[in-house]
Amino acid sequence: MTVRTVHTDRAPAAIGPYSQGIVSNGFLFTAGQIALDPATGEIVAGDVAAQTERVMTNLAAILDHAGASWARVVKTTVYLQDMSDFPRVNEVYARHLGDARPARSTVQVAGLPRGVLVEIDAIVAVG
Repeated sequence: MTVRTVHTDRAPAAIGPYSQGIVSNGFLFTAGQIALDPATGEIVAGDVAAQTERVMTNLAAILDHAGASWARVVKTTVYLQDMSDFPRVNEVYARHLGDARPARSTVQVAGLPRGVLVEIDAIVAVG
C-alpha cells in the first residue's frame, strides 16, 4: 500500500498534526476544510454562505492538486454549527459541485475549530 501526502499552497496549511489530504489505494481523503484564507491564515469575514464559499474553494484546490475534480468525489461530510444554516450551505455546495452528486452526510456539531460555522471533508476517487 502506498500513501502520498497532498499539500498545496492554494489551501490553508494544516493547523495541527495532519495533512490537507492523503492519497491511498486509489482514493484521496481530505482533511476537513474550514473557512481559512490560505494567504492570511485568517477566517474569512461574513456569514455561513461566505464561509462555505471559502471551504469549497479550499477543497477544490486540494482536489486539483491531487489531479481530481468534483466529478470524482464519492462522499462528503458537512459539519454545521447550526442545522438551520443548511439551506444556505446547500446552495453554495450545489453550485460548486455542478452535476456531481456524491453521497453526503450532514451533521450539527457542538463546536468547530476556531469557531467557524461550517467544515467539510471529502473522499475522492483518483488515478
